[in-house]
Amino acid sequence: MRQITLINGDGIGPEISDAVVKIIDASGLKIDWDLQTAGADVIEKEGVPLPDRVIQSIKRNGIALKAPVTTPIGKGFRSVNVQLRKTLDLYANVRPCKNLPNIKTRFSNVDLVVVRENTEDLYAGIERQVDCDTAESIKLITRGASERISKFAFDYAIENNRTEVCVVTKANIMKLSDGLFLESFRKVASDYKQIKTREILVDNLCMQLVQNPSQFDVLVLPNLYGDIVSDLCAGLIGGLGVAQGANIGKDYAVFEPVHGSAPDIKGKNLANPTAMLLSAIEMLRYIGEREYALKIEKALFKTFDSSSFTKDLGGTLTTSAFTEAVINNLE
Repeated sequence: MRQITLINGDGIGPEISDAVVKIIDASGLKIDWDLQTAGADVIEKEGVPLPDRVIQSIKRNGIALKAPVTTPIGKGFRSVNVQLRKTLDLYANVRPCKNLPNIKTRFSNVDLVVVRENTEDLYAGIERQVDCDTAESIKLITRGASERISKFAFDYAIENNRTEVCVVTKANIMKLSDGLFLESFRKVASDYKQIKTREILVDNLCMQLVQNPSQFDVLVLPNLYGDIVSDLCAGLIGGLGVAQGANIGKDYAVFEPVHGSAPDIKGKNLANPTAMLLSAIEMLRYIGEREYALKIEKALFKTFDSSSFTKDLGGTLTTSAFTEAVINNLE
């Protein structure tokens, strides 16, 4: 039986974690869940939001499924997500964005993947207070990280029958940092002649995404642009409530929904578990359980086809009712 770390997060995290575990169990797949708590709820007991036991669990198991964890804005503890990515060197953030059945959106032909470099850029956290009126952040771009994420994007394209990889920068302004990212991409691209390449500036990309998103296939971006663009793409398919995500490194992978912990609806049985379920489906594919991944995905899509939605998508179902609907659609 495969052991997988389950980080049930805080806010609505435990509710949607429980829903996803129930659905996977009902599919017949046997997983030994190594439950680990993290986030705001554990600080009082353990003094930190990400105890070392969580890291050690992921290192033992290699794979984790993670629910949302609250990150304070402007103060408080450091982001658990950022700490996980840095500690485990989860250098690739992968965000597939594809229309889902019966969810009404402006476009019906979205099918793209955002591949975001996950370890450096402005998110490296190199900041200083110059004086009381001035703060400074350093944008860190290295050749090694840029080539590594570019190679990941091309390999992903090949493995998933994609035809084009588009690099996104602002190299016309940041000629050294974004210029290095672009140069690294071009070098890697020379080894993948079978995949078409494209180059675009991030501001132009945003405009074109909201006009004609079907023209894009795989996007590869530095950290900050990737963070912003991936949420924009989530909006194209129905919002963060249906947006899956994965953080992948050489030795470890953490799969998670990309939405927040929504503490305002904690414990109210209103949360939508779809994004976490889609992340879990992608996790199952990653570990080779493709049959069960397809089985659960079909059940989820069948649920959507019958217009069975949670409140955030215009429906009336509670978290538990939606979970039962998906389970009842398992074949």
